[in-house]
Amino acid sequence: MRPWLRGIVAVLAVTAIGALPQIAIAKSKSNRAPTISFSEDVVPIFKGRCIECHAPGGAGYEASGLDLRTYEGVMKGTKFGPMVVAGDASASSLMALLDWRVKPEIRMPHGKKKLSTCDRDTIRRWIEEGAPNN
Repeated sequence: MRPWLRGIVAVLAVTAIGALPQIAIAKSKSNRAPTISFSEDVVPIFKGRCIECHAPGGAGYEASGLDLRTYEGVMKGTKFGPMVVAGDASASSLMALLDWRVKPEIRMPHGKKKLSTCDRDTIRRWIEEGAPNN
């Protein structure tokens, strides 16, 4: 049986007996090993598109206090609040800025082309996987 079909059959079977609580689904996601590495996957995106402004001396750092050079800087966030809600990309300000779900004047990268879908999805997956320092 094909893997995707096996998954559908399993969900239908469990749903049929009423034993598929949302908590179990959320817990199973968090128990998986991360597939995205902060150091190998996320940092190169930041280095290529973000650190020029979001490091001490850069315009983005001066305006917000966000330092994207290190994990600690990313997790510290800005002088306005956190940027990453580990495990919840949709609640993370970082993704709202990168996905351009904010006012045009604060979209990131500011004044430049939007990050590729692939790059944004990598960051999104890292956050959804709990934003580990790996």
